[in-house]
Amino acid sequence: MAIPNLDVFQVIADPSRRQILQLLTKDSYNINSLSDNFEMSRPAVSKHIKILETAGFVTIQEMGRERYCVLNQKGFTEIQKWITFFDEFWSNKLQNLETILKSKKDIN
Repeated sequence: MAIPNLDVFQVIADPSRRQILQLLTKDSYNINSLSDNFEMSRPAVSKHIKILETAGFVTIQEMGRERYCVLNQKGFTEIQKWITFFDEFWSNKLQNLETILKSKKDIN
């Protein structure tokens, strides 16, 4: 079931999904193991996992009868591009400020 027009920023806006992503930085977990870390039902955690999977943040790997959630770098690409854009924006602004301050110092 695809979620149309899924916005990665809306996906990570949810604190539970951010917590799931942080947990997955330590290890891969099956949904039952992830559910143990939350005060919500297993089906609720499964819905969050499905959203994270659809957005590309998580991949589900089957190992025997278990399904494990692992981080997937693909989901972070759009966020990284957005952050990079603003890093460059502020870097340019600071560079321009430095140029202006140097020129004013040279005038005095």
